[in-house]
Amino acid sequence: MEDLRALICEMEEYGRANHVPIINEKGLPVLLEVVREKRPHRVLEIGTAIGYSALLIAANSAEDVRIDTLELSEERAKVAQGYIERSIYSNRIKIHRGDAGENILKLTDKYDFVFIDAAKGQYPDYFRKLYPLLAEDAMVVADNVLFRGYVRGGVECPRRFRTIAKRLREYISLVSDNDEFATVIREDGDGLAVSRRLPRENAR
Repeated sequence: MEDLRALICEMEEYGRANHVPIINEKGLPVLLEVVREKRPHRVLEIGTAIGYSALLIAANSAEDVRIDTLELSEERAKVAQGYIERSIYSNRIKIHRGDAGENILKLTDKYDFVFIDAAKGQYPDYFRKLYPLLAEDAMVVADNVLFRGYVRGGVECPRRFRTIAKRLREYISLVSDNDEFATVIREDGDGLAVSRRLPRENAR
């Protein structure tokens, strides 16, 4: 198997050359920080792209980690599969191709870590659908929740992005106003919502 660092560098080059959205370089340290803190065993990722974040999550999780990752684009899923097969995590990461909103409903495992980085306008729908799959101590991280400053930054939102900004505000409310979760919005990169499920006795 190839050296993971070399593989990650190759993926970064591919992402830049082909304009594939991978996690913002300022947001990545936040994601890895919470993954290392959690050391999850069962991970659900919504939005595989080329498998960049899935591999980094795997490398920083528990040794027995298994990851289900959902990707709509057949082309990107194929590229991701190629990279994943070249890594030591080839038997720990499974790509589910097709619409994430539909595929979430087919899953039956309990996940202690969820990373959402897909269609921003669908975040509230994703959260509602994945909620039954969350372990009691689950952590949910959603990327791009501040979306270029249009959500909370006071930047005027172009008409074409208003629905996305509205849905992201709805997502933030869903996780912030929920008594079962403690949520922090990290402004690194394009904004990450880090939601920790509280023990039942500590739920607000």
